Amino acid sequence: MALIELTKQGLYCAQADMYIDPWKSVPKALITHAHSDHARGGNGLYVAHEHCIPLLDLRLGKINSQGVKYGESIHYNGVQISFHPAGHVPGSSQIRLAYKGEVWVISGDYKLEDDGVCAPFESVKCHSFISESTFGLPIYRWKDQVDVFSEINRWWKQNAADGIVSVIMAYSLGKAQRILKHLDQEIGSVIVHPVMGAMNAAVRNFTPDLPADLIWHKDLTVSNYRNALLIVPPNSAQTMLEMFHPCSISFASGWMNFRGGKYQMSAERGFTLSDHADWEGLNKAIDASGAEQVFITHGFTKPYVKWLREQGKDAHELETLFNSHMESEE
Repeated sequence: MALIELTKQGLYCAQADMYIDPWKSVPKALITHAHSDHARGGNGLYVAHEHCIPLLDLRLGKINSQGVKYGESIHYNGVQISFHPAGHVPGSSQIRLAYKGEVWVISGDYKLEDDGVCAPFESVKCHSFISESTFGLPIYRWKDQVDVFSEINRWWKQNAADGIVSVIMAYSLGKAQRILKHLDQEIGSVIVHPVMGAMNAAVRNFTPDLPADLIWHKDLTVSNYRNALLIVPPNSAQTMLEMFHPCSISFASGWMNFRGGKYQMSAERGFTLSDHADWEGLNKAIDASGAEQVFITHGFTKPYVKWLREQGKDAHELETLFNSHMESEE
């Protein structure tokens, strides 16, 4: 590798002396997004998109940070660095680094479908592209989100008619805001876990049209919320759910593409909704980048690299410590 190399601390640009989403503490870090497998604590300086900074503050405590607008160029020792929408979660970016005519793009995590909450994905031309492959198999193909949210709203409406509280397990950054944005608020109240409530409040600072929610607390009067839908992290306290018995529990994730899989956990219902690109999305993004060489990380790297090579691409596996087993960091 040239401009970017892999070290024990993570992806590293020696010319700029900066790391990208490092998994060990470093003096200066470029951060693609605020999920904890990409944004760890202990770094001297965090450089990220301006909307990512308050989310990093929320998760890591007050940090030394530099916020950058999408498309704005900053320079470190001659390396031009810019952030471009990844469409993954609020504040997420692809990071472009250019030096002496050589251009690299590190995707972080991304999806191509506009979810109505994140800045939509933008393709960035480059010579070398480092791409995730969380769902890098042809069996992973997502429905249009309009259809998925129609399913969710029908399920909620039927539960409300039956006097059953609806519960969706989802991750607190990205999925929670996306679900809240597309729910039919006329069915009933939306109640969220306090962790999600804090995250939603931070996101509203730059996404003011995110609908309102009620934050769960132990004194909440359950009898007034039989028509409610709860959005809770997968590891939420059982006490919260016991207060809303009877309830119907669901899980929203790309892994629900195969019902009954281990990722469905104890959910009765699964909704296939991912904040990552599916098979077609990965291929479209890589093709659109125009990259001469592609590095594939965290996901189905071996089969996906094999596929790309069969298509005539100069593709390589890149072993990193980003999370490839679940969609997020909970």
